[in-house]
Amino acid sequence: MPDSKNNVPKVKRVTMAHGSGGRLSRELIQDLVLKHFGHPTLHRLEDSALFEVDGVRLAFTTDSYVIQPLFFPGGDIGKLAVTGTVNDLLCVGARPLYLSLALILEEGFSLDKLERILDSASREAGEVGVEVICGDTKVVQKGKGDGIFVNTSGVGVVPADLDISPRRIEMGDAILVSGPIGDHGISILSQRESFGFASQLRSDCASLVSLVQGVLDPSLGVRCMRDPTRGGVGTILAEIALDRQMGIQVDEEQIPVRDEVRGACELLGLDFLYIANEGKMVLFVAKGREQEVLSILRKDPLGRESTIIGQVVAEHPGMAVLRTKIGGSRIIDLPTGELLPRIC
Repeated sequence: MPDSKNNVPKVKRVTMAHGSGGRLSRELIQDLVLKHFGHPTLHRLEDSALFEVDGVRLAFTTDSYVIQPLFFPGGDIGKLAVTGTVNDLLCVGARPLYLSLALILEEGFSLDKLERILDSASREAGEVGVEVICGDTKVVQKGKGDGIFVNTSGVGVVPADLDISPRRIEMGDAILVSGPIGDHGISILSQRESFGFASQLRSDCASLVSLVQGVLDPSLGVRCMRDPTRGGVGTILAEIALDRQMGIQVDEEQIPVRDEVRGACELLGLDFLYIANEGKMVLFVAKGREQEVLSILRKDPLGRESTIIGQVVAEHPGMAVLRTKIGGSRIIDLPTGELLPRIC
C-alpha cells in the first residue's frame, strides 16, 4: 500500500537508499530504531550525544565506514574513519580526546593494505591530538566482508558555557559553509568508475579541529554546526528546516562549487547540493555576527573559501528553498532514492 504521507509505497526490506542519508535513512531511524530506544539524548539525532559525568560535559559519537575504493586521492578508509568521528565531536563544540577503532576484516585481505590503513589512521589521530585507546577485530569468511569495514567511536569534552545545537537556531541567523562542496563524493565516484573528467579532483577528507576551535567563543554567536557528509548540504538544510519548522533560504550563486564538481554533476544528472563532503562544515550564526565568523574561518587553511550562502527566514516554515541563478526558486527536499552508495 502507498504511504499516505508522500504517496510512496512502504519499503519492506533494507535497500541501498536506506544508507544514503536521505528520506529513507531518516525513516529507518525514526520509524524503526527510535521506537526501541527511548533516551531523549538519542532522540535529538545530533552528530554527537552530550551527557554529564561528575559535572564534566562529555560528547560521545560512533560511526562505521564502508567506503569503496579503500584508497582515494586525498585519503583512505583509515584517515576517513578518524576525520569523520573527530568532526562529529566538533559539531557539538567538543574537544576530541579519545577514539576506539574496530576492524571487520575479510579473509584474504592484504596485510600490507591493512598496515597502510592503520598507519594513515595513526598519523591523522596524532596530527589532531586524539588517542586510540581501545578497539576490536573480527574476521569473516572470504566473500562476506568486502575487504575491510572500520568502526570508530569518539569521546570529547565540551566547555560548560558552550551550547551548539540545531535547537538554538533562530530567525535571521546566517548560514555559512566552510568551502567548496561535493569534492569528496565526486572524487570517489571518479575513482570508482574511472571517469577522466574529475581526475584532478581530490577528496576534502580532513579533521576540522583548528577551523572549528577558532569560532567556539560563545560571544561569536555560532548556534549550530553540522558536517555535510552523507546527503550533503542539501539534506542538512532540509532536515533543519523540517525539524525546527523554520524557513531556510539559500542562494545558488553564493554556494561554492568547483568547476569539476559542477561539470560532473551536470553530465551525470546529479545535484551538487546532495553530494557528500568529508572536510566541510555548515554553520548557523547569529544575525550581525556572520562577517566576524567568516573572517575567522577564512584565516584557517581549511576555511579560506568560506562563504555566506543564506539565511533562516520567516517565509515558508518547514522548507528549505534555493534561489537559482536564473532568478527562480526550488525546494530543497530530502532525497528519496539512492544517491552515491559506499562513499563513507
